[in-house]
Order: sequence, then C-alpha cells, then structure tokens
Amino acid sequence: MIVLLGAFAVVSLVVPALTRRWGVRVFFVTAIIPAAAFIFTLLQTPAVLAGTPPTETIPWISQLNLDLSFRVDTLSWLLSLVVTGVGTLVMLYCIKYFAADETGLGRFAAVFLAFTGTMYGLVIADNVYLLFILWEATTVFSFLLIGHYTGRLASRIAAMQALIVTTAGGLVMLVGLVMLAERTGTASLARLIDLAPEGTVVTIAIMLILVGAISKSAIVPFQFWLPSAMAAPTPVSAYLHAAAMVQAGIYLIARLAPGFAQTPGWQPLLLGLGIFTMLVGGWRALTQVDLKLLLAYGTVSQLGFLLTVVSFGTRTAALAGVALLLAHALFKSALFLTVGLIDHRVGTRDLTKLSGLGREAPFLTIIAIIATASMAGVPFTAGFVAKESVLAGFLESASEGSALGWIAIIGVAVGSTLTVAYSARFLWGAFASKDGVETVRPLHENVWFLSSPAILAASGLVLAPLFGAVGTVLEGYSQQFPSEGYEYSLKLWHGFDAAFFISAATLLGGLALFWARTQVFALQSRVPALVDSNKLYRSTLRTLDRVSLRVTATTQRGSLPFYLTVILLVMVGSVGSALALNRTWPDSIRLFDSPAQLAVGTLMIVAAIALVAAKKRFQAAVLVGVVGYGMAALFAFHGAPDIALTQVLVETVTLIAFVLVLRRLPARLGKAHGSSRRVLRAAVGISVGLLMGVVAVVALGARSAAPISEALPQLAYDIGHGSNVVNVVLVDIRGWDTLGELSVIVAAATGVASLVFLRSRTDNLPRVSEARARGTIRVRLKPSREIVSSGYVPGVQDPSTRNAWLLAGRKLAPENRSILLEVVIRLLFHPLVVLSLYLLFAGHNLPGGGFAAGLVAGLALAGRYLAGGRYELGAAAPFDAGRVLGVGLVLAAGTATVPLLLGADALTSTFFEATIPVLGHVEFSTSTIFDIGVYLVVIGMVLDVLRSLGAEIDRQREESSESLESGSTI
Repeated sequence: MIVLLGAFAVVSLVVPALTRRWGVRVFFVTAIIPAAAFIFTLLQTPAVLAGTPPTETIPWISQLNLDLSFRVDTLSWLLSLVVTGVGTLVMLYCIKYFAADETGLGRFAAVFLAFTGTMYGLVIADNVYLLFILWEATTVFSFLLIGHYTGRLASRIAAMQALIVTTAGGLVMLVGLVMLAERTGTASLARLIDLAPEGTVVTIAIMLILVGAISKSAIVPFQFWLPSAMAAPTPVSAYLHAAAMVQAGIYLIARLAPGFAQTPGWQPLLLGLGIFTMLVGGWRALTQVDLKLLLAYGTVSQLGFLLTVVSFGTRTAALAGVALLLAHALFKSALFLTVGLIDHRVGTRDLTKLSGLGREAPFLTIIAIIATASMAGVPFTAGFVAKESVLAGFLESASEGSALGWIAIIGVAVGSTLTVAYSARFLWGAFASKDGVETVRPLHENVWFLSSPAILAASGLVLAPLFGAVGTVLEGYSQQFPSEGYEYSLKLWHGFDAAFFISAATLLGGLALFWARTQVFALQSRVPALVDSNKLYRSTLRTLDRVSLRVTATTQRGSLPFYLTVILLVMVGSVGSALALNRTWPDSIRLFDSPAQLAVGTLMIVAAIALVAAKKRFQAAVLVGVVGYGMAALFAFHGAPDIALTQVLVETVTLIAFVLVLRRLPARLGKAHGSSRRVLRAAVGISVGLLMGVVAVVALGARSAAPISEALPQLAYDIGHGSNVVNVVLVDIRGWDTLGELSVIVAAATGVASLVFLRSRTDNLPRVSEARARGTIRVRLKPSREIVSSGYVPGVQDPSTRNAWLLAGRKLAPENRSILLEVVIRLLFHPLVVLSLYLLFAGHNLPGGGFAAGLVAGLALAGRYLAGGRYELGAAAPFDAGRVLGVGLVLAAGTATVPLLLGADALTSTFFEATIPVLGHVEFSTSTIFDIGVYLVVIGMVLDVLRSLGAEIDRQREESSESLESGSTI
C-alpha cells in the first residue's frame, strides 16, 4: 500500500515532463497506477473475507501518535475499488476528451493522479491525523482541478468556494479528531471505534467531526459548493463529484457509525439533514436546463440519500448503505461522462437546445438509459437492489415501533419520487426529439470515447444479479452493528414485499411528476427559496471583507510605533495580570556576582539611556551594539564562551546591516518625521522595562527543584558524542527547533531581498573576469623596477592608477578607496575563511559550531564588500545566495529525515571514530552534516543581505547619479 502511494506521488511529479513529449497519451501512463492499485485491492479480497484486514505501519513520531498506518477492511476495500477503478476509467476517457494542445494539460494530469492517490490513501488510512492530512490534501487538489480553466472567472470562483467551505469544515473536524484521540488515548481509527467511549466530550468531538464530513459531502447547508463546481472539466465532475471526494464525508460517517451511531444527537441530526438534502437536491434538479447542473443537484440529492442510510445505525441499513454507495459511484460517474461526451461532440448541455440525439447516437443513448435506470431504481439494476435493501431496513425498524424508521421511509419515498422525475427529465432533455428545436447534427460515436461510460453503466447492470456474492464481502462491514433478529441479504429479487410496492409507487409517482412537468415547473416558480445557501455564503464573504477592511484601516496604518505600542501594551496587560495573581515572591535579591558584572551592567544601562537621547541614526546603532556586546560579556563571565562568541558575531553582523540600511535614511533621527506622544512612549517603555525586570526576579526566585539543564552535559556526550553542550543541543537534541529556525532565516533573507529586488531575487552581482583577476595578481607581483619603468613615482602616484590589493579594487572611485583597508582585508579574508571552517568542525567539542562559523565567513564577505564594493563582493562570492540557502536547508532537512528511511527516528545521529595515518585519532558525528547545513544557510543569509542592502543599493545610486549627469548634460 505504501509503495503504491509512493508510486502515485512519484509519477505525479514526472507527468508534466512526459506530457510535453506525449500529449494526451500521457493519460495512459497515469491510468497504470490506479489500475495497479485496483488489482492489488482485488488480490486482498481473501484476507478481507477472512476478517484479517491487511495492515502496514511505519512508525514516525510515536509520542504524538503520528504513525503512517494503513488498513484495508471491508469498507476500505470497497472504497479503494471505487476510487481506483473509476479513476482508471476516467483517466482513459480524458485521452479523447482533451485536445492535444490543451493548455495546462500536464498540470491537470499530474494533479488528477495526485488526487487519486490521495483519495486512495484517505480511505485506507488508519491514523486519524494521517486521515486529516490526506483529507485536506484532497481539498487542495480539488481546488486545482475545479479551477483548471484559469482564464474563466466562474472556474476560479467555484474553486475558491469549494476550497473555503471544505477547508473550514476540515479544520472543525480536526478539533474533533484531536479531542477523540486524546479521550481514547489512541490515534488508530479502528481502535478508536472499538473503544467508542461515551460522555459529553465525546459527543462534542463527534459533532465537530460531522461538520467536516457534511461539508465535504455537500450536505445542507453546505450543498451550494457542489453545483458551482460544475465549472470544472467534466472528467473532474465525474470523478470528484460522483465517485471520490464527495464520497469522503459519507465514508467517514460510515466508518464512525459502528462505534458512535448511538451518540446523543447522531441519528436525529444526520437523518434530518440527509432527508432534507435529498428533497432539496431533487427539487432543484427539476428546475435545471443544464444537463450537468441537473446531475449536480441530483448528486446532492443522492448524497443526502446516502447520509440517511449510512447514519441510521442498524445492520440492514449499513449493508444497504455500502451497496448504495457502490451503485451511486457507478451510475453517476457514467452519467457525467455521458454529458461530457454530449458537450464535447454537440457543443451544448442545454436540454432546451438538444433534440433528436437519441436517433443520432443510439449507443450513447443505451448507455445513458442503463445508468439512469439504476439511478431511478428501476428493477433489475444495481440501484434497484440497493434501494430495495434501504427500504427493507427502514421498514424493519419502523415495524419495531421506531419513529425514526417511519420518518426515514416517508422521506426516502418522497426523495426517490423526485429522483425518478429528474432521471426522466435527464433522458428526455438529452435524447428526445422536441417540437420546434433543431435536430442535432449527426454524432460520431467513437468506441474509445464510449468505452468508459459504457463499462461503468454496464457494471451497474451486471452487478445487480451478482449482489448476492458481493454482499458476502460487504457483510463484513454490516456485521459490526448489533443484530436486529433477522439477517437481510442483498439479492436481485425479494418478491412482492412492502419494499417493492413502495419502490414501485416512487417510480409511478416520479413518472407522473415528469408527465406534469409544465405544471410542476409553474408551481416551483411560485415557491420562494426559504434559504439560499449560495446567497448566504456570498453575503458572509462580503461582510467579512467589509469588517476586514475596517479593521485593517484602523489597525494597519503603516506606523511602526503604533504596532509596537499595541504589542507591548498587550504584553504588559497579560503578563502584568499574571504577576498580580502571583503569590510566590523571592525572599532576597542578588544584584550581581562580581564587580565585573556590575561594571558591564552599568555600561549597558548608560548606553540604553544614551540611546533614548541619541539624535543621529548611526549613533543609535552603535549604542544598540554596545548593549549587545555587553550582553556577550555577561555570557562570558558566566562561563558560556560559545554563546558569548555567537553574540559578538551576531552584534557585528547586525551593526553592519544597520549601517547598510542607514545609507538610505536621513542622518538625523526625526528629520523627516519627528517623534510624537513622547510621554506615552516613555510610559510604555518604562512599563515594559519594569515588568520584565520583575518577571526575571520572580522567575529566577521561583525555581525550587534542580534544573533539567544540569543533565545536558552528560546527555550531550552520551547522545551527541560532543563536549560542546550548546552545539550538540542545537544540532542533535533540539534539532527540530534548529531546523525550524533555519526555515525562518531563509524566509527572512528572501524577505529582505524582495524588499529591494522588485522583479527577481536571482543573483545579479557583477563578476570580475578571470583574465582581469590574473592581471591584478600579476601587477601585485611585479618587481619594483618594472613599476618604476611604467611611470610610477613614489609619493606622487595618482590614486586612480595605483595598484589594487583586491580583485575589484579599481572599480571604486578614488575618493572611496582605502589602501589600509584593502591591505587588511587582503590579509585577513582567507584566514577568516579558514577560521570559520575550524569553528565549524571543532564546534562539536569546542566553542564554535555552524552558526558561529557561518557568521565568521559572513564577516569575511562583508569585509570584502566594505573594502571593494559590489564588484569585490561578486569576486569574493561567485555563487548565488539563494542556492547556498537552498543547499544548506536541504542538507539540514536531509540529515533530519534520512534516518526515517533507515528505520530510525528523525534526526538520529551516528558516530564514527578511527585512527588515520597523519591525522591520528579522528571522530565524526553525522550531526556535523546538519551543522554544515546551518553554516551554509547563515552564509547565504549574510550574502543575501550584502547583495540586497549593499550591492543593489549601490547599483541603484550609481544609476541615479548617471541619470542626473546625463540630464544636466542635456
């Protein structure tokens, strides 16, 4: 199973490339994977019959119950066959449906295959969290498929509508799944249903889960998104909206029913929603003139029918429910494909413009008649067998005095009557000859094009007499429900019983409604819609838009002081309230441990106060740096050289970034916009300072037990095989945290670049040619007599012609060059790079590590830029910053995930040691590879900052100067 899911994913990734070569024939490739899954599922039938469901599990984060667990029982077996079988036929249908030059064909084929694989994974998932992930993945893929025609507004609106409704329902469902898993102590779906606990918490959890299920299956009041989704290509409608995605909610309810059907509120709620949805869908289907919309509202009605049955909670109803689910998938997907063929060949789906198609396309007509007969429940079809079993189950419940049984019988009978009526309307509208309507042109019935709907329709006909054998397998699901005293079995004919007469009455009543369609339509026109869910949805979105605009206009005013004030006041209010409720205060306060700490602390306080009074931006930046360097000194005094080193490097890089930014800002603070509300700002600042001081005192004084950090040195040595506790914690013990921080760094670097590079963040640093670089080096190595002969006169050399100590030194204007800085950087650059490598590999046992090493290498690059400008930066870093960031993140993430492939936990490190000639005793931990990723990410971040805030701003200023000069010349 897991291998098949991997195949779905891998082939989906390569499909776009294959489409460019093979065109529509790529659907042959995409059909292979679901076909293989279909065959594999069929081969599991003996195990399913024996009551030993095949299972596969890959442990992942077991502490959080996050395991990749899959299980195929009777219900999963049936849904797997539906998902993969119908998916295979629909993909083969696409070969003729789409044109060879269809825009976005590769994307469509890839997403369609990915959706099929995700749906297959959803129905076999046995972990509730895995089920939710796949549940939301189907939402995303359906959004992409519904919105395939990106140039059409209707497609985009329908896709967004489906995304919003089903995602919102899914998030509500997640809360219920978490509550249920926590209440039972397991995330296994099968185990959870076996335990089936009771209580208020469980009832609330089930109700939340049902919200996600009914929103996914377009049950009232969420039914409006399904008809709107008909803007999608017809193969999407045939699969997602007949056999796959909309069945997911029904599947989940059927899955939970054996354990939770007796939960308070379950039966009344779902029975009421199911019957109401069946009636609303059938009523609306009778008013449609678009064949696809007629089937869409018919699907809504059938989903209500399914909900009514699978939620009823009896053994017979459960058996009837899975039979109806199978029959519905077959006849409804066949009908959608039929409509797609009509639209493709005739050019319209409007039943008022179709006439005589029955004579022009006899084979297509036969296919449609068979599928429609099954939908209407005509005898000797799969739909008839399922409908008979539904009525039999409800009659048995009603005969025992159940009021819900009588309600179900009446509701299903009325709904089935409407089903027969709109089924007849579909056949008449699509294929009948109509007075005053031009006969359609002759239709070429391509055998390949007809094959998929023909197989689906014929399956519904062939399945009817075979339901006895199929029912033997399906009973594995229904036997989970308590026995009702008699055993009902699926078969083609049960005789002239009460269920048959009710079914016959619905057929006659539906045909009568169709016969009186003119009067019925007139009646429908006079009956107003009590609740228009689509209008309510649009009204809700408009209200949200207005509220968001008002809130944004009030709070997002572009004022950084305002934002900070709000954040700080909230912090003061929340944390201050917690402090006010505190009843444990320290008995004494120790201000400092040594005079050196007092001196450093005093210096930091003076710098902070001077910062408030600073008038110039550069002065303020330096004072901020003083506070940071003071903090590094305090770290050093407390025996944390690693943290002190990192703090010094961070402050230095930050100071450089400040200086680069300050070049584009006025020198003096408040020159453009003076400070306002000084008293308020001072009050907020003093409040925050005092609050944090009190918090620090209380937090440190509240500690009574030995801190867990005392065990870290031994843990670092035993687990990470390193003596540097800080580095081992970052790359091993808390590696997930570091990986998340690396992602933040990449996002920050990208954000900085996007603020400066408006069109593209790709590397655009100027490069010094190799010939120029060799020439510069040769000039530096020339004997002094050659320099003299070339015109050099000591003491009078023109700065613009003097030799450059850096590769791009001569690119700077003479007044911006510093020979002292060039020499110093020339001498320090390579030692700094070597030092960074030493810190990288020594950091596991000595002060250093990937972060500090990356900052040292970044400072070396910053020195090259400050000494030689953007050309020198291009010469020093002949690589793209984005690629360095990406490689670093891939290395770190790969180190975290590779152990999973080897059967170990994520971030598990391996330790090697050996004695090597010359080098002696060498030790190596695989967490070093993670540290190398950190090293590269930090270098990429610094390079991105220098490239954007430094080199790009230089280029823009040069272009501005050239424009001004050319303007003055003109």
